[in-house]
Amino acid sequence: MLGLANPDRFMRLTRGWGLVLGLAAASLIIVGLWLGFTAPEDYQQGDTVRIMFIHVPAAWVSMAAYVAMGAASFALLVWRHPLADVAAKVCAPIGATFTVLALITGSLWGKPMWGTWWVWDARLTSVVVLLLFYLGVMALRAAIDDDARAGRAAAVLALIGLVNLPIVKFSVDWWSTLHQPASVFRGGGPSLTAEYLWPLGLMGLGYSLLFAALWIVAIRSEVRERRIAALMLRQARET
Repeated sequence: MLGLANPDRFMRLTRGWGLVLGLAAASLIIVGLWLGFTAPEDYQQGDTVRIMFIHVPAAWVSMAAYVAMGAASFALLVWRHPLADVAAKVCAPIGATFTVLALITGSLWGKPMWGTWWVWDARLTSVVVLLLFYLGVMALRAAIDDDARAGRAAAVLALIGLVNLPIVKFSVDWWSTLHQPASVFRGGGPSLTAEYLWPLGLMGLGYSLLFAALWIVAIRSEVRERRIAALMLRQARET
């Protein structure tokens, strides 16, 4: 991992990773969707249960992406790794996108189940706070002209936001909420039957690989942009 912090080594070793991971993600998502949408209806939720295969993996990745951004932010503040700032910067919009997807599909799921598009319960509110932290990190970077200062300030905010992740995870256990408790990662094993668990697992893995592909491609693009900017600045100084 320390070796990958070198931009040249990272660019060399990750060449083609975005395509490979993207194709693997697409394959898993296609199979997961096919298995999910051909599974029998749930005896309580009917066809609405199929939203789970899109909503739940998006929620998982929205939290995992924030952990990745937090780790990159920590590396930036402590070790000043060359790629840490880049990795944290490009992770924010990707994580925010998955969070928005989780919120939208959650509302689509909630309307037929709860009779309302939205309730300000602990789980939903904490996910909104997660989105606000993503948006805050992006806004803080945009508000400060100096890239180094912007990166450090955004890293501090990102680390503060890590406090919200346990709240998102355990909110349904700590407070009374309409949101159902955990069905997969729970004591005693998953409560889902295999016909739902398999497509959900494939979708979760597919979403995770999709995030990895997008993150790597975004990091590589940002590194190129910074190299071009540095080259243009050097040329401008020489003329």
